[in-house]
Amino acid sequence: MLNTVRARRGMATSPHHLATEAGLRVLREGGNAVEATVAMAAALAVVYPHMTSIGGDGFWLIGRPGEVPAGVEACGRAAGAATPELYGRAGLDAIPQRGPLAANTTAATIAGWGEALKVSAEHGGRLPLSRLVEEAVWHAENGFPVTASQNELTSEKRSELAGVSGFAGSFLDHGAAPAVGSIMKLPALGATLRRIGTVGTDDFYRGRLAREIADDLAAAGSPVALEDLARCEARRVAPLSVRLPGMRLFNFPPPTQGLSSLMILAIFSRLGVSEAEGFDHIHGLVEATKQAFLVRDRIVGDPDSMSEDPADWLADAALDRLAGRIDGKTALPWPAPPSAGDTVWLGAIDRNGLAVSFIQSIYFEFGSGIVLPQTGIVWQNRGASFQLRGEGPRLLAPGRKPFHTLNPAMAAFEDGRYMVYGTMGGEGQPQTQAALFSRYALFGEELQVAITAPRWLLGRTWGAESVTLKLEDRFPPALVAALRAAGHDVEIVPPFDAMMGHAGAIVRTADGTLEGAGDPRSDGCASGF
Repeated sequence: MLNTVRARRGMATSPHHLATEAGLRVLREGGNAVEATVAMAAALAVVYPHMTSIGGDGFWLIGRPGEVPAGVEACGRAAGAATPELYGRAGLDAIPQRGPLAANTTAATIAGWGEALKVSAEHGGRLPLSRLVEEAVWHAENGFPVTASQNELTSEKRSELAGVSGFAGSFLDHGAAPAVGSIMKLPALGATLRRIGTVGTDDFYRGRLAREIADDLAAAGSPVALEDLARCEARRVAPLSVRLPGMRLFNFPPPTQGLSSLMILAIFSRLGVSEAEGFDHIHGLVEATKQAFLVRDRIVGDPDSMSEDPADWLADAALDRLAGRIDGKTALPWPAPPSAGDTVWLGAIDRNGLAVSFIQSIYFEFGSGIVLPQTGIVWQNRGASFQLRGEGPRLLAPGRKPFHTLNPAMAAFEDGRYMVYGTMGGEGQPQTQAALFSRYALFGEELQVAITAPRWLLGRTWGAESVTLKLEDRFPPALVAALRAAGHDVEIVPPFDAMMGHAGAIVRTADGTLEGAGDPRSDGCASGF
C-alpha cells in the first residue's frame, strides 16, 4: 500500500476498516471531526477488543490551522486502596501485569468522550451521542468478523489470560482463540454503549453503570471502588510544543511520554541529516531516541509529583546540549528500562479544517484481562506501570496518575499544511512517529510511503523481553551491516510486523485538500469523501 488517499470534504483513519467507516459516516452526515472520532473510538472498543476498550484511558488533541490545539486528558487515577502495602500483603514485590491487582486505576476514556464533545459543541458539533455509538452498538449486538491480529494475539496470550475473571467467556471459543473470520458478539458491551449514548457519559462514573462496574470490580478482586469512579474526570490541558524549521509540533504533556516524541524530532533536526533512509537517518533517530528516553524515564510520571518542568527540555539550549552528545558514527550503549503497551490511534479532519489526533488504550493487549460481566467492559492494566519501591513520580500512591506511553501528535506548517498523526506500540510510539514524520515532513516522502516504509524499534513492546534494535527485514543489507558496525545490537524481524505499530496520518493542505494514510501492519485504512 503506497498510494496516499486524497479527498476534499472529510477524512478519517483508524486501525480497523469498520471503525474508519463509522467515522466517515458521521462526517458524511455533517458531523465534525470530534464526533467522527468518538464514533471510531466506540467502534474500535467492539471490533478491536484486543487493542482497546472503554475500560481504559484516552488523550485528545483538537485544533484547526492558526490555533493552538486543545488537549483533553482522560487519565484514570490509582484507587484509594491501591498502595504498596496492598501488594506487600499479597506477597508481591511488583504490580502484576494481569488480573485484579493489575486493575488498580479508574478508566477515564468515557469521561474524555464527554469533555471532547463539549469542545465539539464549541465548534458547532450537533450530533447526539446516541448516534455516535450507533455503529459500535450494531457490531456488538449483531456480530463482527474476528481479525487475524485478534486471533494471533488471543492465541499468544491465552495462557496468561484464560484464568482471569470473565475473559474466557467473552473472548475464547471453547477454550481456544476464535478463528479468523468467525463472528463474535459482545451483547453486554453493546447494551453498555447504548446506555452511554442514551443517558450520557456521567453514568459510567456516578450512575447505574458506575454501580454495576464497581460491583463487578469488587467481585473480581480489584481495589477500584465506587468512590474512585465518582472522583474520575477528564480535564483540558495545554499541549507541549516545539518549533522546527518551517513547522511547529504539538504533543501531550505528562503523564504521557509526549515529551520524548517532541524531543526525538527536535534533537534529530539538529544533526544536519540531509537525506532519508540511509545510515545517518536511522542512526540519528535511534540515538536521538536514546537521549529523549533517558530524560523521559528520569522525570515523567504523575504530573503533580514531578520535580521538573517538561517544557524546559524543549528549550533550544537543552536540545542543543543533547544533540551534542550524539556520536554520528557510534551507538550509545543500551538498554534503558523498557515499556510495553497496546493501544489504538485514530484521527479525523472535517470539511471546516477541525482536526483530531486521539489515542485510546488499555495498556497491554486485553488490558488486565478482567471482563466485567454486567457491562462487558475490559478493564485496563495501566497501573502496572507504577513502581512499589523508591521515590519519584512513578511510585504508586492513591490518586496518582500512571505513566502513559500514549501520545497523540499534531503539526502546523508555515506553508499552511496541518497534520495529525500517531500510532499504537508502547515504547515504539515516539519512534514510529519520528520515522513517519521525518520521512514525510523533513525529507518529502509521500504520506503513505512514509508509513509503509520499513521501520525499527529500539527496546521491547508487545510483551517481548529483548531490548535490541529491531529492524524489519526490508532494510538493505548494507544499511543493516553499517548499523551493526556502529555498535547497534540489531535483531531482524519479519516485514510488516505489528510490533512496529499501527500508524496513521492525515494532512490538510493549504488549499483544503485532505491526504490520508493507514498502516498495512493493521486491519485499518484511511478513507475520505
